[in-house]
Amino acid sequence: MPIKRRNFVRGLLIAHTIPAAVIAEQSQSPPAAPQQQPPPQPNTPARQVPRQPQNVPQLETIEIDLTAETSPRYFSALQFATLNKLAELLVPPAKGNPGALDAKAPEFLDFLISVSPADRQQIYRHGLDALNEQATKEFSKSFSELDAKQADAILRPLLVARPWPQDLPSDPVRSFVAQVHEDLRTATTNSREWAEAAAKSGHHFTRGYQGSGFYWAPIDPISEG
Repeated sequence: MPIKRRNFVRGLLIAHTIPAAVIAEQSQSPPAAPQQQPPPQPNTPARQVPRQPQNVPQLETIEIDLTAETSPRYFSALQFATLNKLAELLVPPAKGNPGALDAKAPEFLDFLISVSPADRQQIYRHGLDALNEQATKEFSKSFSELDAKQADAILRPLLVARPWPQDLPSDPVRSFVAQVHEDLRTATTNSREWAEAAAKSGHHFTRGYQGSGFYWAPIDPISEG
């Protein structure tokens, strides 16, 4: 066979075999994965154009305890009257500062003891009842009805000096008097009325901190600087 014819036949064979090989290779390769489309975004309010409200009224707010007087709900009427008398005698107004009655400390303690542990509730109830029993025994009237001299005759023997606040007397009534005295004083000096009086006078009202409308004393020693 002449050379030119041989080359022509070889070209035909190659032309017919290449497509078959390419088709076989393409049939063996896995199909390309379809391109993933991003999920549609919900038409939430955050994606919408924000709109400013029109003419929203500004309502004046007020503290709850300024709208109405609180009333005792835990102690009995006789017990609460005794607590009021103790507040009058143990923490009276002094040097322009309000007393326990002005600061409504008895009302606060009525709430505080109502949510206190049972042993603390028992201390208060027993102590208030004991003072009434002693007043009735000695003067034939309740403790809240005693005058200053009569009340002093009952309270003075119950007031004892303590080297440390934690060293409470072993006698339960003396222990109660020591605790209620401290509680009344703490409730008074941390009251809104005390803070307002301090702000008006310009004096430092607690721990070197000048009154600024806040009426809870700082308890973190770091806050004292």
